[in-house]
Amino acid sequence: MKFGIVVFPGSNCDHDCMHVVTEVLGQEGEFLWHKDTDLKGADCLIMPGGFSYGDYLRSGAMAACSPIMEPVKRFAEGGGLVIGICNGFQILQEARLLPGALMRNATLKFICRDIHVRVERTDTPFTCACREGEVLRIPIAHMDGNFVMPDADHEKLEKGRQVLFRYCDRDGKLVKDRNPNGSERFIAGVISSGGNVCGLMPHPERASEEVLGNREGVKILESIVKWFTK
Repeated sequence: MKFGIVVFPGSNCDHDCMHVVTEVLGQEGEFLWHKDTDLKGADCLIMPGGFSYGDYLRSGAMAACSPIMEPVKRFAEGGGLVIGICNGFQILQEARLLPGALMRNATLKFICRDIHVRVERTDTPFTCACREGEVLRIPIAHMDGNFVMPDADHEKLEKGRQVLFRYCDRDGKLVKDRNPNGSERFIAGVISSGGNVCGLMPHPERASEEVLGNREGVKILESIVKWFTK
């Protein structure tokens, strides 16, 4: 399986993702520069974390206008697998490939620490290696991770089972003080209505090896390989 890792000016988790794809998962990976218009045969695209274009205007707003985003949109609209992590999630929202918006954290502070998320469904390319209700400990590192949308859109999101991950405590309970950024309905990650585009604020690539003290995040990336090769 080949992963394409999209690199924007200001991306800083691109090499982390490449390491996990090639050294941990044993798959092929290639960097795709933001000015490229050729996805080079990628089977799955990773939009990595960072601060694309310095987060000017809004987080992800300028990156969503990069030349590579037109082929990314066509790839996604054709059913191709795309995962956006942290800033990558913000970019996918700005590109209208995922619903909602990510606003400034409720604390108005940058948050960098381990949190827990609960897996809400496992019949997707991004969670099929997990158990429903499983709690994963994964790091976050963001300033704008507060997921918001109008109530009517929330109802549509819930009805369509598009919430993939919710912030929780270590027992899987939705507890207010374990919602790090104030996200509505504890949302940490969502999936597109077509089921092929995923965005999440936690960084699974930073919890993918024992040397880091935690391999719980790698299940999300392992899911993609499992789904693609089944």
